[in-house]
Amino acid sequence: MSTAFIFPGQGSQAVGMGKALAEAFPAAREVFTEVDAALGEHLTRIMWEGPLEDLTLTANAQPALMATSLAALRVLEVEAGLDLARDAAFVAGHSLGEYSALAAAGALSVTDAARLLRIRGRAMQDAVPVGVGAMAALLGLDYDQAVAVAAEAAGDDVCEAANDNATGQVVVSGHRVAVERALEIAKAKGASRAILLPVSAPFHCRLMEPAAEIMAAALADATVNAPCVPLVSNVRASPVTDPVEIVRLLVEQVTGTVRWRESVIYMAGAGVRKTVEVGAGKVLSGLSRRIVKEIAATAVGTPEDVAAFIAAKAAPAA
Repeated sequence: MSTAFIFPGQGSQAVGMGKALAEAFPAAREVFTEVDAALGEHLTRIMWEGPLEDLTLTANAQPALMATSLAALRVLEVEAGLDLARDAAFVAGHSLGEYSALAAAGALSVTDAARLLRIRGRAMQDAVPVGVGAMAALLGLDYDQAVAVAAEAAGDDVCEAANDNATGQVVVSGHRVAVERALEIAKAKGASRAILLPVSAPFHCRLMEPAAEIMAAALADATVNAPCVPLVSNVRASPVTDPVEIVRLLVEQVTGTVRWRESVIYMAGAGVRKTVEVGAGKVLSGLSRRIVKEIAATAVGTPEDVAAFIAAKAAPAA
């Protein structure tokens, strides 16, 4: 069975994430220690003790989610004998999860991924003054309908499709006044729900151009290797392995649409029948099943999940 390993994005964070892994497995503790050292602070203290408001800050949430994903992956490597080069057809990650995916596949070191995500989080937060931007989920409209709603709502402002998460689940992003117009237009066009999201900035739209410039400079100073398994890019919804192209796409991703629905469809079309979500939460697992019902989706983020993964791996094929 062809398998893709997928890595969650912002919104999956929770106080306590990764703590049980660190307590149970030395391999997980090593990752968290490395991330703390890379950032020069005890990010793990915020992760495990809170408060949630501090963990949710973009500059903390992004490296924290990556740390949890890589800790879980390292445990699978040590305890379950996982070898991505052998066991994965693709890796993919939602927004910041691309950095986790690249670190998992050896394209980035954990240290570089942590530092880049701290820079990325701060740059994205600082790109737009607080209160000027917003994001909203439009439910019950397909991607083309959501794009049309965003275009109609924009006027002289910015309103764009930011995340194509699943069939009937598209997020728009831009100036708050335009996003609020999009809510009303979407409802008039038959959306089942249209709701503002509790985010601190309008991610994945043109308003993030200052952050994209900062990331271009930061990535130019980072070492990016070819991953051991192809990355299905958010921007292209197709595989990439060339380090120069990976860097270009990571910069473009800051302002570009996260094409998650198309990415899952691509992987399924390429033979993937199972996804393993590595890290905090199970958001992407739910989306995978919604996008392609035939996909078997599992998640690994706790010691119990590790045990279940090992048991499933040991079980005879049906």
